[in-house]
Amino acid sequence: RYNDTVALVNRLEPEVSALSDADLRARTSALQERARAGESLGSLLPEAFAVVREASNRVLGLRPFDVQLIGGMVLHKGEIAEMKTGEGKTLVAILPAYLNALSGKGVHVVTVNDYLARRDCEWVGQVPRFLGLQVGLIQQNMTPEQRRENYLCDITYVTNSELGFDYLRDNLAMTVDELVLRNFNYCVIDEVDSILIDEARTPLIISGLAEKPSDRYYKAAKIAEAFEQDIHYT
Repeated sequence: RYNDTVALVNRLEPEVSALSDADLRARTSALQERARAGESLGSLLPEAFAVVREASNRVLGLRPFDVQLIGGMVLHKGEIAEMKTGEGKTLVAILPAYLNALSGKGVHVVTVNDYLARRDCEWVGQVPRFLGLQVGLIQQNMTPEQRRENYLCDITYVTNSELGFDYLRDNLAMTVDELVLRNFNYCVIDEVDSILIDEARTPLIISGLAEKPSDRYYKAAKIAEAFEQDIHYT
């Protein structure tokens, strides 16, 4: 099903590997222009994956295998790819994340805890940074201003709980200036079974102090006390 596309990526490898770092980075700008001009991400996929593969090899010393390219294609289509520990899930995720970030609408990479979000952002996040994209990170202790800045990056690493609570807080915001999230475009979810099934059974709740009754409630109570049974009500 994906073999033809993998073959296209492999055919581009000699050309892409011969590029200088600056020329490889320039491919990102060229791909972004084509995406914003209306070219489909599907048609950009072979070149985008070839660029990420080469950047990963230069920055991390890891060249994604053909099966990892297929995993990236599966994720790009919005489907689930099952991979065992040690098979390079984190590296696979950067392929569709980079591709979908070309539109300029942002990508979320969702993980189960702050440690993994930071680890992935600092490690594999080097690849899109090398290619000229902005990579952000959301952590529990961040201010609204810091959150807004990081959500505006091309790729943002965040936990499911932080993303969920930011969504709830945005829905409680009274002004546009209080919002931290941008419109949702595309996300890659790590440990998808845990996040969408196990974690989904735990509700996200924002609670606060109830407002104190205003004078109108005291006045209403006094009026109610003046009512007499069988005269004002039955």
